[in-house]
Amino acid sequence: MSKMGKTLLAAALMGAMATAVQAEDKVLNVYNWSDYIAPDTIAKFEKQSGIKVKYDVFDSNETLEAKLLAGKSGYDIVVPSNNFLAKQIKAGVYQELDRSKLPNWKNLDEDLLKAVGDASDPGNKYAFPYMWGSIGIGYNPEKVKAALGVDKIDSWDAVFKPENIAKLKSCGVSFLDAPTEMLPAALHYLGLPSNSTKAEDLKKAEALFLSVRPSITYFHSSKYIGDLANGNICVAVGYSGDLEQSKARAHEAGDKVKLDYIIPKEGAGTFYDMVAIPKDAEHKDAAYQFMNFLLQPEVMAEITNAVRFPNGNKAATQFVDKDITSDPSIYPPAEVKKQLYAIAAPEAAAQRVITRSWTKIKSGK
Repeated sequence: MSKMGKTLLAAALMGAMATAVQAEDKVLNVYNWSDYIAPDTIAKFEKQSGIKVKYDVFDSNETLEAKLLAGKSGYDIVVPSNNFLAKQIKAGVYQELDRSKLPNWKNLDEDLLKAVGDASDPGNKYAFPYMWGSIGIGYNPEKVKAALGVDKIDSWDAVFKPENIAKLKSCGVSFLDAPTEMLPAALHYLGLPSNSTKAEDLKKAEALFLSVRPSITYFHSSKYIGDLANGNICVAVGYSGDLEQSKARAHEAGDKVKLDYIIPKEGAGTFYDMVAIPKDAEHKDAAYQFMNFLLQPEVMAEITNAVRFPNGNKAATQFVDKDITSDPSIYPPAEVKKQLYAIAAPEAAAQRVITRSWTKIKSGK
């Protein structure tokens, strides 16, 4: 082959390689919570960016963490809750964000950034808040009245007092399959520190769950959304936005099932779900484009309108449906906020104890 031929061949190969790299960069792998995005968010991003999105879902922080800690998860964008984010940062899971690639960062709520920064990510170096909410009780007033004789629940007594939940057993009661969120709820109900990792405190929380375990229909972190809306269960301890989705689905189905959601008067846990880029992400430029897209006020407002969780984007509030911003179970008033507590990130040793305890609770043995 002539020298010119070799040069042309080399140029062609380099061009092919550049095209391959460019094609690879037009891909984005996202791992988010189930039922946690507007129906057309991904399609709009794909059309605007020319990037093809592979969108997978999970329904517990433990599932996400197992993939991240194993390494090479294959994901470019993940959405951990802030308490899990904190320990994953320590484990070196995420890359530090380059704010110069996120001009829409200015739309975020500074107070919320400070809150999650102080609790989980000092300086907000690794993530920004996507959605937040509370962990409370969704219920069917009609079925609850038939079982308990009252059509309003306002306390954790409904599910943590054996005599009450035993009556609700006939119509179905579910709890989140999330030990790092459910055991703090039991601790808080017992008047103990919600973030306690003392063996004696965790044993008390375990004993409380075991006392009501015979009346719990199942533990799951997403199944309850449809089951409550369909009338298959009557009470669900779950995430505020998920339970608001249950209410919306029941309404869309003709209001045959009426539902309510409450933050119990004793208080409840709060969570902040964060958007982050794993350190081993293969499509970082695409990840930044997606992050900046999410930070657009109208985009984030559309997601809140669909999933009924409040978001971390202050500039988006004006675009959120008024029936959502005026709903105290979604946007709690100041007096209710005082009763809310942040869910802490347990150390590895405590996490093992919590996991063993939860296994025992779920099995009922």
